[in-house]
Amino acid sequence: MAAHSANLKYNRVLLKLSGESLAGDQGTGINPEILSYFVDEIHKVVSKGLQLAVVIGGGNIFRGLSTTAENMDRSTADHMGMLATVINALALQDALSQKGIPATVMSAIHMTQVTEPFIKKNAVNHLENGTVVIFGAGTGNPYFTTDTAGVLRAVEIEADVILKGTRVDGVYDSDPEKNTDAVRFDELSYIETINRGLKVMDITAITLAMDNNLPVIVFNFNTSDNLMRLVSGEKVGTKVRGDQ
Repeated sequence: MAAHSANLKYNRVLLKLSGESLAGDQGTGINPEILSYFVDEIHKVVSKGLQLAVVIGGGNIFRGLSTTAENMDRSTADHMGMLATVINALALQDALSQKGIPATVMSAIHMTQVTEPFIKKNAVNHLENGTVVIFGAGTGNPYFTTDTAGVLRAVEIEADVILKGTRVDGVYDSDPEKNTDAVRFDELSYIETINRGLKVMDITAITLAMDNNLPVIVFNFNTSDNLMRLVSGEKVGTKVRGDQ
């Protein structure tokens, strides 16, 4: 693995974002202002030498578990959701490229006219050459979330950590948007997260992270510079890790 910048705590990270975050207040579709914000935050860390991979969901376009899909075959609905993630990935790639940031989309579903197929060796080469790699189409399989895809890809590319960007500043014992007395955790173990039923990621994703000792940090991506602070080693959000 290439040596990282002396100013950064991490060398290679995977950033997991929801599709809904890309829609903003409009709820669906892609908000150009939010897309531009994503690019600015990514540019700050990549310009410091961070190797960055991204997994973005597709919930702003289509969710396999949505009410729209309730009468559909689950596999078909999930495949539609995977294609939605590719739309978001291409939008992010284009926005990054327009700002002069090298970026490529690697898809778990072969669509060679618009994306590269996911091949670990090629992904690592891109990262080492300073290209932002955006992983689309989830794992390529139905019944798996983009959280699980994020952890899987992070493990495959040997990322130091997976950073889950949300609209809240970490993991709480209850929903902070509904309960003003909700308590935020600074650190949690994987087992605690599972036993408490905390909504960090789905249980498949968190178990995969635990099995591979991959730390997960949940943080508020909507606060400018949080990503930069995190990769510089500041304590931001909630860290989920193995038992000490």
